[in-house]
Amino acid sequence: MTIDTISSETFDRDGFPDLGFKAAFYFWLKLGFISFGGPAGQIAIMHQELVEKRRWISEERFLHALNFCMMLPGPEAQQLATYLGWLMHKTKGGLAAGLLFILPSFFILVGLSAAYMVWGQMNWIQGVLFGLKPCITAVVITSAYRIGLKTLNHWFFATIAVLAFVGLAIFTLPFPFIIALAAIIGLLMSKFQPALFGKGNSEHQSTKEKDDRKSFLDLRAQSENEHFKFSKTKCVKVLLYGLLFWCIPLVLLYVAFGWDHPLSQMAWFFTKASLLTFGGAYSVLPYVYQGAIEGYGWLTPAQMMDGMALGETTPGPLIMVVTFVGFVGGYAKAFLGEGAQILSGAIAALVVTWYTFLPSFVFVFMGAPWVESTRGQLKLTAPLKAITAAVVGVIVNLGLFFALQVLWPNGLQKMPDISSCIILGFALIGLLYFKRNAMEVIGLCATLGLIIQLI
Repeated sequence: MTIDTISSETFDRDGFPDLGFKAAFYFWLKLGFISFGGPAGQIAIMHQELVEKRRWISEERFLHALNFCMMLPGPEAQQLATYLGWLMHKTKGGLAAGLLFILPSFFILVGLSAAYMVWGQMNWIQGVLFGLKPCITAVVITSAYRIGLKTLNHWFFATIAVLAFVGLAIFTLPFPFIIALAAIIGLLMSKFQPALFGKGNSEHQSTKEKDDRKSFLDLRAQSENEHFKFSKTKCVKVLLYGLLFWCIPLVLLYVAFGWDHPLSQMAWFFTKASLLTFGGAYSVLPYVYQGAIEGYGWLTPAQMMDGMALGETTPGPLIMVVTFVGFVGGYAKAFLGEGAQILSGAIAALVVTWYTFLPSFVFVFMGAPWVESTRGQLKLTAPLKAITAAVVGVIVNLGLFFALQVLWPNGLQKMPDISSCIILGFALIGLLYFKRNAMEVIGLCATLGLIIQLI
């Protein structure tokens, strides 16, 4: 029985769910529809499902991949999904994971954007969102707890996590600065205490690491993991393909409409934006805001705020708000005629989304084989382990921010929202005590929120 014919319902002799492309495809599809809560929530879902529940990926590989994606421009959760998909099923797996992570959000946002432009703001989703917000807060808190248990196994790493939290929460330092500083500290510390960054440096880790190493990928035949090896030829090939997929649509737009056409300008503008998204969507949204509103007049400030709300309340990365920006811009310009505004908006949204996410695929497919080849090299693993510790502090900061917004929507001077507190409690109990998977808890909380709102 080959790897691609094994069902996720089948178990091998060691008790691991076997992995076939079909099983992985369905997982990425489900993730695309329930990936609420920003990158921390999305990463938490992947960690729980792929590392803890299914054991398709080891803890070490997951964190190594996450650290690499944290340093790239672009949406780190989508890049992590692409990376993990590539690990399991080569290029087709990476494409399936990366595309399915954003396609549901794309179609949902295009539909909501069309409804927004035709009928105005939509409120029907508020009940579901009421339950999802405290649930995602619980997912983020659980993620910080579980990753922290496995990575903060020495005072040095715990100190980095605390400093990262303080830097974000109190001094509002830029996210890229914190990641870069953690990497430098880790590299310097490795010169004095190299054993700190080796395997087995914690008494709590030895037994667990044995389980971590027995993931599906580690049990799979070495011949099926040949794509892990770095090759300059393959790296250049990916770069050339990326440039090709970037140039051809841009040239076609230029030939068909000219350089000053909204579609051509959107393609060029969002190419630049995609290369500036270090530190997540919030770091690039001011640039998008300034260019789309003040520079090109594709939408108004009020529409941008509405788009942010839609982006926050739909699955997928927050940077998907650019899909809304593209749709509204195309709808307003109506370049296909007054009777085809929706089609104009949909085409513009597709162009914007294409040029926003294309670089992420190129970065991952170019860098993943090299990153896999660095596992075990101290000069690279030391900075990455320090970054992992900093990420714990970052996730804790995000969890605290979510909790304050969800539980005290009217400010700390008011009483907390009792219904949100109850849903958050249910979610934490389900995730930590009963160890239910995030998808089940998300579905339950969404239902509870809808019921509460209806009552």
